[in-house]
Amino acid sequence: MEAVDRSLDILLVEDNPGDMRLTQEALKECQIRCSLHWVQDGVAAMDFLHRREAYTEAVRPDLVLLDLNLPRMDGREVLAKIKSDPKLRRIPVVILTTSKAEEDIMRSYDLHANCYMTKYPVDLDSFIEVIRSIDRFWFSLVSLPPKSDA
Repeated sequence: MEAVDRSLDILLVEDNPGDMRLTQEALKECQIRCSLHWVQDGVAAMDFLHRREAYTEAVRPDLVLLDLNLPRMDGREVLAKIKSDPKLRRIPVVILTTSKAEEDIMRSYDLHANCYMTKYPVDLDSFIEVIRSIDRFWFSLVSLPPKSDA
């Protein structure tokens, strides 16, 4: 199978600046051709996806990396809103969180998450492996939906 032959747009919905920097470093280390767009809460994520407020020029992401524990609107609500919106539901959403709770895993899949991954332990080498597995699967093996501005 062929890898994606263009630069990818990834929306990272993460409130922790340290985890955002860790994600940047891991993407760089894995040499993933992408633009990482970062928002720090669920309300900003929905504004980004709908191109509202400060995000009128936002691109449609190829993939959303979504933390569950967010301020203003938690990741579960963001996931429910994405997957219930005909214009957004085809965007793959990977839950990337610290929670290993069975309830969170089951609820995320009930809300149609495409994947659930835990991001800890957070040493760089372990996190690079998490990002590398996302790269291998989402950007090398599967066919992503075509980008549209719908």
